[in-house]
Amino acid sequence: MISKRLIVSFLAPATSIYFSLFLLPVLSTLVLSLYDWSGFTKAMTFIGFKNYVRLWFDPVFWLSLRNTLLILTVGGVFVFALALLFTALIGSGIRGKNLFRYLFYLPSVIPIVAVTAMWGYLYSPQVGLLNSVLRWLGFTNLSKTLWESPDNIFWSMLAAIVWVSTGFFLILMLAGTDKIPREMYDAAEIDGAGIFQKFFYITIPMIWDVIVISFVIWIIAAMRTFEFPYAFGLIQIPQQLYTLGIYLFVMGFGHREPIYQLGYASAIGVVLLALAFIFIVAARQLLRRASLEY
Repeated sequence: MISKRLIVSFLAPATSIYFSLFLLPVLSTLVLSLYDWSGFTKAMTFIGFKNYVRLWFDPVFWLSLRNTLLILTVGGVFVFALALLFTALIGSGIRGKNLFRYLFYLPSVIPIVAVTAMWGYLYSPQVGLLNSVLRWLGFTNLSKTLWESPDNIFWSMLAAIVWVSTGFFLILMLAGTDKIPREMYDAAEIDGAGIFQKFFYITIPMIWDVIVISFVIWIIAAMRTFEFPYAFGLIQIPQQLYTLGIYLFVMGFGHREPIYQLGYASAIGVVLLALAFIFIVAARQLLRRASLEY
């Protein structure tokens, strides 16, 4: 029988790393959010919850929160709808299954800067591929759309994020489907089930745990969205692309001109962590169901 002392000795290194790299920074951020501090001087003024009160009346914070929630919800709907659709089609026994996996996953491994540069070319109003195709199809008025104008730039970016993210979650779901016994599909085919009937009544119940984990990963990824809008917006990010992660960075370090309000940025970070935790717990509770064994 393994002694408790041996168990503790094995858990101690991982626990120490977790405490030093996660819990301690979280606690430090929570403390800093109660101060008015630039982050680069020793002068720290305790102001209590005034940073959080300031957040409540900050329109840029609410814009950043709105954008983050739109990425989480609207983006999530399209990402998982496409991932599930492609899982059903690729998992149906189509030839070249590994090739399709590679093609769909490829955007996830391309550097973000290269991806944003490509989509910037696609959205170019004069020589961009999107408007060129629209003109070729005869949609003259639509081909004049400025996809990177202040009114459209967020939705243009969101489309690119969906394109980049779908392949990753598709790979997760396909990995889950590979573990389902083929005999179950064969039996369903004998009973006359089609592709989507097999998908909804066999595949989804059997990979439900994978879907739940994918939802959790998406929540974390959406809530901390930073690299893509930062690269998409180039040097001076327009506020239409602000997410909570970007606004936190801007208030902590600024753009071309320094801002240095690290206490206020810490309050944004605390709110971001709290929201991510709430959404993850809610998702796991809503998606909880009895596990299936096979």
